[in-house]
Amino acid sequence: MIYDILLILYFVGTIVGLWFVFKKAGVEPWKAIIPIYNIVVWIKICNKSWRWYIYFLIPAINIFCFLLLVVETAKCFRRYNFWEQTAAVIFPWIYMPILGFSKFEYTHPKDLPPHKVSEARDWLDAIVFALVAAVIIRGNVLEFYKIPSSSMEKSLLVGDYLMVSKLAYGPRVSMTPLSFPLVHNVLPLTKGQCESYLDWIELPYHRYPGLSHIERFDAVVFNYPDGDTMCSAQMSNRSYHDLVREYGLDAVEQDRVVDPYGNRIEIGKIRVRPVDKRENFIKRCIGLPGDDLEIKDQQVLVNGTAIENPENLQFTYSVLFRPNMSNPLQVLDEVGVSQEDITNARIMQLYSGTPYFTLPLSRTVANQMASRYDVLDVQAIVFPADSTDTRALFPHADGYRWSIDNFGPIHIPAKGETLHLTTENLPLYRRVIEVYEHNTLEVVGNEILINGQATDTYTCKMDYYWMMGDNRHNSVDSRYWGFVPEDHIVGKASTIVFSTDKDHHKVRFGRIFKKASGL
Repeated sequence: MIYDILLILYFVGTIVGLWFVFKKAGVEPWKAIIPIYNIVVWIKICNKSWRWYIYFLIPAINIFCFLLLVVETAKCFRRYNFWEQTAAVIFPWIYMPILGFSKFEYTHPKDLPPHKVSEARDWLDAIVFALVAAVIIRGNVLEFYKIPSSSMEKSLLVGDYLMVSKLAYGPRVSMTPLSFPLVHNVLPLTKGQCESYLDWIELPYHRYPGLSHIERFDAVVFNYPDGDTMCSAQMSNRSYHDLVREYGLDAVEQDRVVDPYGNRIEIGKIRVRPVDKRENFIKRCIGLPGDDLEIKDQQVLVNGTAIENPENLQFTYSVLFRPNMSNPLQVLDEVGVSQEDITNARIMQLYSGTPYFTLPLSRTVANQMASRYDVLDVQAIVFPADSTDTRALFPHADGYRWSIDNFGPIHIPAKGETLHLTTENLPLYRRVIEVYEHNTLEVVGNEILINGQATDTYTCKMDYYWMMGDNRHNSVDSRYWGFVPEDHIVGKASTIVFSTDKDHHKVRFGRIFKKASGL
């Protein structure tokens, strides 16, 4: 409620200010309350060209124009002080009414005497203005995101630069307002060791209405759900919780983790991060709130029905080439296998001593490979149930012998839905109740106690989603850490704005301006 009130005050304050500014400028004040027309009049009294009408039609650019008009209005009242103009840009909803009620008189820009500022002041004005506008745009309108890993290949490729719309699902209020601008969670040039924010103030979750809702198959950017606690040396490569499950709490807390081969795994500092400062991930939304989801032999079923698979969905295949018939590495490069995947396949060959290449391929590419004269065999790899250590996959509990290809069934919680709890299904929803919705939970005998009260039900406060990568055998996703809460949602990946191929050192012009959904 408080955020809605602030939003209303922002618009109402600006309109009230415009009412009295228009009056001082000799314009009928009622024009200030007519949407769009008030912008036209405002541009006129600031003596701006017709191009400004076009600028206001362009998303993101119109925010720059709005803030610049506030500054230009201040100049019409001969308010040139740096700090005053900075306040005008940051708090226009407060500054405009103050200007309107003040004793200062309006002067048409053509009648203003020349006012020169130093070059340093000119630069400072530009930097502050651009910084404030960029922070507003990045937090509420759009943000650019680079694909860092191959978990969404071949729909989204490493090196793709995406435009992520914050308006699509509604802008999320910053929960950690005391942070360095235009930086996510660590300061640059600190090798990830210095946080970019202060947690002195943590605001509750609130999201303003968006243009749409999350739909199945959307490519969604969200904060890493398993990243509430993290190790500074590992970042999102290995979650703190995953390391604790595998190596024990004492080993992780004391930074003395050693893998089965005797290699030390560095932990670094253990940090707890607020929701909006957890690492950004991108996956495809497969399950929506209220859905029942299951994976059978790699096919996802939602509410009992097999869903359509993305065109470029990848699984792992073993590929055997004919000896001395061709250069396997060149063939794999030609069909679009990344150098990273080829290198990993070579390493696996060396460790296992097998002649097979184990690679992520789409079914189309796998069929192409199988039809080649220089390929002896192509086999799909399917992980049956009971083939994976229960510590690796969600919900990390005995009794759930699932695999990445045979998983579930599982129910995805919806806001307002009442879950019926038992000691058997509690592992599925424990993190929802304890971590995401901030309740205490304990099991005493066969009784479940939530906030100290014995109960067998729980009513969810948020919607939850099931996210999976298109590179199914090379994606750490909801199969590993479960549901994604709505307060972790950042935005919708809408468009690929640029793409570079690091393997061949070239720009992928054919991918520019393609839909990021890859469908």
